[in-house]
Amino acid sequence: MFHDRARIHVQAGRGGDGALSFRREKHVPKGGPDGGDGGPGGDVLLVADADLRDLSAFRAKQRFKAGKGGAGGGSGKHGASGEDIELRVPVGTQVLDEDEQLVADLAAPEAKVVLGRGGEGGRGNKRFATPTRQAPRFSETGLPGEEADYELRLKLLADAALVGLPNAGKSSLLARISNAKPKVADYPFTTLQPVLGTVDSDERQLVVADVPGLIEGASEGVGLGHEFLAHLERARLLVHVIDVAGDDPAHAFEAINHELEEYGAGLAERPQVVVLNKTDLLPEPPELEPDDGRVLRVFALSAATGDGVEQFRRALFELCPPAEAPGPDEEGLPRFLVYRPKPDQRRRFRIFRTDRGFRVMGTPGSEEELEQALRDAGARLGDEVDVEGEVLEFQ
Repeated sequence: MFHDRARIHVQAGRGGDGALSFRREKHVPKGGPDGGDGGPGGDVLLVADADLRDLSAFRAKQRFKAGKGGAGGGSGKHGASGEDIELRVPVGTQVLDEDEQLVADLAAPEAKVVLGRGGEGGRGNKRFATPTRQAPRFSETGLPGEEADYELRLKLLADAALVGLPNAGKSSLLARISNAKPKVADYPFTTLQPVLGTVDSDERQLVVADVPGLIEGASEGVGLGHEFLAHLERARLLVHVIDVAGDDPAHAFEAINHELEEYGAGLAERPQVVVLNKTDLLPEPPELEPDDGRVLRVFALSAATGDGVEQFRRALFELCPPAEAPGPDEEGLPRFLVYRPKPDQRRRFRIFRTDRGFRVMGTPGSEEELEQALRDAGARLGDEVDVEGEVLEFQ
């Protein structure tokens, strides 16, 4: 089954704790602090993979957590960085946050976006030594990584997309011209999910999408209209398939175009070709010459018998000019994106590990936030916690 939507929860790795350590060597009775810093937590990334076709990999697993940074050690040793998690998605995947705001659009192969940045590692006590504080007995704990929920939506990347009313013969036509093997039957809504096929010539290859049949009101969300219409947004050519044996060709043409115009997203201006299908069921093919500047050509054919199909297949390569290779971005923007939809909300306080327990520097937002932060830092029942000079016992 084709899956074009998924929800995921990502949690970046926590930063490692800084070390509380002093130099201990023979003949050096008062060695100074030598605690190293903790390593940063791992990131959670999405990567566009040209070999993937849908989001079915996220049906079985939706929660992803990156690795924790390693703790610092004595002798100034820094902790290792946490392991990143790289999630691969099809090219054309869009990422939306909890407010349904677009975060990223991975429209090119190997494009990347960081959805969760790992927490910073804590500083070791060596970093806090000063001329007046030569033996600091505290070190920082690492910060938690970013955590969030996202929705993934796939919009197919195709050179051409077949569109029309249910039972117009789109699947039969795709099976005739490409390597796809969609389900074909003589009843409406045979196709319930988009299908991709490749059409080959000696020099080029086209990707053609068969989108499930649209009904009146699809642009307003009737049925699964919005989901299906979204897959047309990136097609460079719309192939408007009409059942001349069962529909009034002029009415069918106007009905689908009305839905395209109502949906928006540039579909109303997209170039089209019109395919008058099922001509084998009529004594003479009907006449339809739309007075519409978007219509490049009109083809009369029969996907069932193959009559006229080869002419249409060859014309597709003429009507779909090769896609322009993306040139270098004028501003030098990378394909590697770090998502920052909101102001940085790093903690207004830090937690330090001491030789007696923990010390809190700064102002926690609430008791619940402080309690959770201490638990994440490893505080246990009965540990001493110094909050603004007041010594408390962790409960």
